[in-house]
Amino acid sequence: MNAPVPPDDVDGLALPPAWTAPARRARGSRRLVLGLSAVGLAALGTLAVMGFRAPSADSLYETVAVIRQDIESTVAATGKIQPYASVDVGAQVTGQLKHLRVAVGDKVTAGRVVAEIDAEVQSAKVEGIEADLARLRAELAEQEAGLVFAERNVERHLTLSQTSAVSKLAFETTTRDRDILIARIDASKARIRQMQADLRAQKTALRFARITAPMGGTVVSVDAKEGQTLNANYDTPLILQIADLDTMTVWTDVSEADVVKLREGMPLWFTTLGRPDRKWHATLRQIQPAPRRPDNKKAETKTTPQSGNVVLYTALFDVPNADGSLRAGMTAQVFFVTAAAQNALVVPVASLNDKGEVRVLREDGTIAVRKVEIGTRTRFLVGITSGVADGERVITGTKAAGPAAKLRVES
Repeated sequence: MNAPVPPDDVDGLALPPAWTAPARRARGSRRLVLGLSAVGLAALGTLAVMGFRAPSADSLYETVAVIRQDIESTVAATGKIQPYASVDVGAQVTGQLKHLRVAVGDKVTAGRVVAEIDAEVQSAKVEGIEADLARLRAELAEQEAGLVFAERNVERHLTLSQTSAVSKLAFETTTRDRDILIARIDASKARIRQMQADLRAQKTALRFARITAPMGGTVVSVDAKEGQTLNANYDTPLILQIADLDTMTVWTDVSEADVVKLREGMPLWFTTLGRPDRKWHATLRQIQPAPRRPDNKKAETKTTPQSGNVVLYTALFDVPNADGSLRAGMTAQVFFVTAAAQNALVVPVASLNDKGEVRVLREDGTIAVRKVEIGTRTRFLVGITSGVADGERVITGTKAAGPAAKLRVES
């Protein structure tokens, strides 16, 4: 009977068919696969518990609803508010300011006396000229009476000379005396006319001593004081300024790039720094043909790249100011309305591509690319006349990466 072979001593021996080592390895592999499957199922179960779901179209795209609203395209500019009409009131005669009868803020009517200058010097000049004029008129009357006598004397000598009763020399002497008297009368009349002109000038200066308002309005500034000596020999001293504040004019500076978009009669609106919540509406009255003159110099219509200057044109419009809320010198933010539409369909500019198309996100998650007709356009919004409906959602951008939505192009 053969002895059993020890397990460690198997080299060189043929293993019997009942060898089971490979079977143990197979069972180990199956256990590994089963373990990994269990882990995967557990992970899927965890994701299900956490509520995992595929991303929707709303989570992938930025969208904005198409709405209806008023839209307008504007040109923006800044301007200064000034009175519609104003006048500087000065002294036309030299003298001491005797009375100042108004103060800043007073309302005056045309023709009202607002100041008086001491008129004693002008009154004395008027009296002196009137006295000289009376003397000249008396001399003229005496000369004219002498002329009557001289004319008769000439006629008598003419008759006597014909009968040789007087000499020819006596007749010529009488004629010469008459002609000299006529010349003196002409000179006296010329002096009288000159004196009358001087008298009118002095009386006018006397009237100028009482300074009246040339227009109705409000006194906006007073530049002289009572007792001040005013010298009008070389310049007109300024006393006060009157302005019509019931209507204001806005002087607006518009760049050369924008002035071509303006036209007289176009609508506009503006706000002020103190009242940004209130809109004043007006109509453009005038666009000045040349740029405003800087520092009272000749207007420059050209600029060079080296200078970097911007050519500005002046646009004027008027606005009623019955409540006095607009004051001279205020800054106005002006918007000239170049185009406008009421209750228009509006979408953001970002939703429009270069081909004039928008992408509409449908309720089923698909995207429709549509060609639209564009109306009024602003910097941020576009008015649409056809191609989209009120309430539809247009795509303006992408939120995150995800599965592409199905595109559908609509004509």
